[in-house]
Amino acid sequence: MADLIEPAPPRRRFALSWRESPIPVRIGILYVLSRLVTTGFFLIAAELSGPTSRFGENATLGSLALGWDAQWYWYAAVNGYPVDLPTNDAGQVAENAWAFMPIYAYLARLIGIPLGAWGAGAVFISLVAGFFACLVLFRMLRPRLDEGSALWAVLFFASGPLAALFQVGYAESLFLLMLFLSILAVMRRRYAWLYLLIPLMGYTRPGVLAFALFLGLHGIHRWLTRRTEPLPTRQIVHIVLAGLLAVVVGFSWQLIAGFVTGDAGAYLATELAWRRNWIGDASAHFIPFEGWVLAAGFWFQTWGLTAVTGYVALGILVLGLAALLLFEPHVKRLGPDIRLWSASYLVYLLLVFFPQSSVFRLLVPLSPLWGAVAIPRSRPWRVGVLVVGIALQWWWIYNMYALANAYWQIP
Repeated sequence: MADLIEPAPPRRRFALSWRESPIPVRIGILYVLSRLVTTGFFLIAAELSGPTSRFGENATLGSLALGWDAQWYWYAAVNGYPVDLPTNDAGQVAENAWAFMPIYAYLARLIGIPLGAWGAGAVFISLVAGFFACLVLFRMLRPRLDEGSALWAVLFFASGPLAALFQVGYAESLFLLMLFLSILAVMRRRYAWLYLLIPLMGYTRPGVLAFALFLGLHGIHRWLTRRTEPLPTRQIVHIVLAGLLAVVVGFSWQLIAGFVTGDAGAYLATELAWRRNWIGDASAHFIPFEGWVLAAGFWFQTWGLTAVTGYVALGILVLGLAALLLFEPHVKRLGPDIRLWSASYLVYLLLVFFPQSSVFRLLVPLSPLWGAVAIPRSRPWRVGVLVVGIALQWWWIYNMYALANAYWQIP
């Protein structure tokens, strides 16, 4: 009788095998496939790179991976941070390594020793950290989403418009891993882990002050909902102390830069040097929210519109994002912690950032919101989102690496 039972068709066998595979294996397969796609895009970009490109006619996979800000991390790892701030012809502080945090730079140097080069260590860290970030993202989303939706969200994350960051010499992958672990620790109420994760996150990439705000909002939410979820005194102490630690870490790099250089405003002056490249009369002093207001007028006038139109558009953008986080049902399903983190990070960007071509990269810490995109179970929707994400990834790589010859083509 056993001989009369027809074997399951190959498609069904594959589906059963896929569902029975451990989650890390499935995520690993999706991640590797995504990285192969990105590698193919980079190889094409290297071929298309011409004499007008920043990378020239002889661009390679390696030169693209170590371009742009990767050079600053390399410089910090090899030469350290300047004691004397460099200045431009006008006597203003010029771009320098103080804008880049040390953990990624020096860890890449350490790992690069057995691999033969700093660049190899940097790309290795980005690749490995990106994979583990995918695993943690799944764990973050799984309590709120079914397994399939959480896996689709991970695939969108691994294949999205900025997925090239997983294999270039940027600190984003490592930062995302630390960030996701920190959010997961908060979601699971394991606050003690934050005493380790916050310093690691804070000295990898700017953004830990947004996490301080998130902890403050999280603490308020826990207090308001303490009747439905008890809030023991020890958890209150952990939330407060971790929040204070995030504030201290967030401002400490400014103090370190000031101590080493003898200029208390060294870090902020360094950050403003990049803004000065966009609008030559940028303020010599940091003013919260000023960057977005200046940019609204600058960009809309560049596009042939009025500055007032830009200010109105900025207001609509802020109100629209607030409404999305407060009322959109798919976003609400992700739970309060992911929404509070997203709100905190957006407020942080509004406070400190001057939006230009790097704005897309700086939005990557909002990646837990991919969970909301993955909730609809329509196969055409999910495949469509994936295709659009991959197409936008190629657009980003093509402009930032193949062309790389216009002021707005800076990753």
